[in-house]
Amino acid sequence: MSWSVPANSFVLTATLAAAEAIRYTPAGLPALNLQLDHASELSEAGSVRQVKVSVKAVALGTLAERLAKQEIGSVWRFTGFVANARHGKSVVFHILDFLQD
Repeated sequence: MSWSVPANSFVLTATLAAAEAIRYTPAGLPALNLQLDHASELSEAGSVRQVKVSVKAVALGTLAERLAKQEIGSVWRFTGFVANARHGKSVVFHILDFLQD
């Protein structure tokens, strides 16, 4: 099977639930840590399933600055990739783009 997207590509429609203050990386890039909340109904194995998830996310550079201006509670379609957190075994969604849903 041939895939047309990278193997680590993540798309999520979610509510911007929380945002920390912008911080700066050692290289001077703006960075913004976020919490995204998602809720939906999906079909799985012939049954409807209620899905709710909170995801830790990070945005860097001008994307971080743009996201910091958005209202908490607003809904967006986020695209990016997932990676392990720096100091743990949890997963962090690295946001590469977002659009109003």
